[in-house]
Amino acid sequence: MKTANHKKQSNIISAKDIISKYYLSYQTVNHYTDIGLLSVEFKNGNVRFYDKDMVDASLKKIKELKREGYSLRLIRKKLLGV
Repeated sequence: MKTANHKKQSNIISAKDIISKYYLSYQTVNHYTDIGLLSVEFKNGNVRFYDKDMVDASLKKIKELKREGYSLRLIRKKLLGV
């Protein structure tokens, strides 16, 4: 039987998994996290975990805006309003 906790855990992705699934470098994931484009849900030691749906939506939007020529600074402003 799947519990709510199991469902929550299945919607979590580690930084390492983001790197392999989305073909990003560790530095890119780290930078996106540092500037607020990706939000850490929780940490376990040095391992960061993210909400899978939020990562998917954020990276899709970032990719789209980068393709349109926006800088990360402007992408951050558009996505976060800061």
